Amino acid sequence: MKRLLIVWHSRTGGSERMARAAADAARAAGEVEVRLQRAQDTTGDDVLAADGYLFVAPENLATMAGLMKEFFDRIYYAALEKINGRPYAILVCAGSDGTGAVRQIQRIATGLRLKEVAPAVIVNTAAQTPEAILAPKTIPERELARCREVGAALAAGLAAGVF
Repeated sequence: MKRLLIVWHSRTGGSERMARAAADAARAAGEVEVRLQRAQDTTGDDVLAADGYLFVAPENLATMAGLMKEFFDRIYYAALEKINGRPYAILVCAGSDGTGAVRQIQRIATGLRLKEVAPAVIVNTAAQTPEAILAPKTIPERELARCREVGAALAAGLAAGVF
């Protein structure tokens, strides 16, 4: 059975909600084992054991959150040249445009020689004040539906051997 690894980090709950929505849809698609793991708990062995990846991170200061970057720092050399061509997608919970976080993850994934199989989904919460930035995030249902679509598509593609 193929394995989809969903790696996430969240401080205020937005990215976690997005990751969980994607995981639920991936599990419902069937035929794929779905592992939903916090970035700080995910090892190089976890990455090597997976057949595809969904990276879910908040945007912090126009880039991906530091704990997500730290995940990539820890697993990079363990995975380099060992996961070439495996599929991945990105979900970003942003307070502004989120493109910096997406670009950073794409650059790392390019270095790992992964294959992006879906356009990145950026959910913009428009949190711009200190109070809004630090507040727990609510993700609208229409945005969670976009996250579910990515999770289901990744699972279906893995199960069918499309990627």
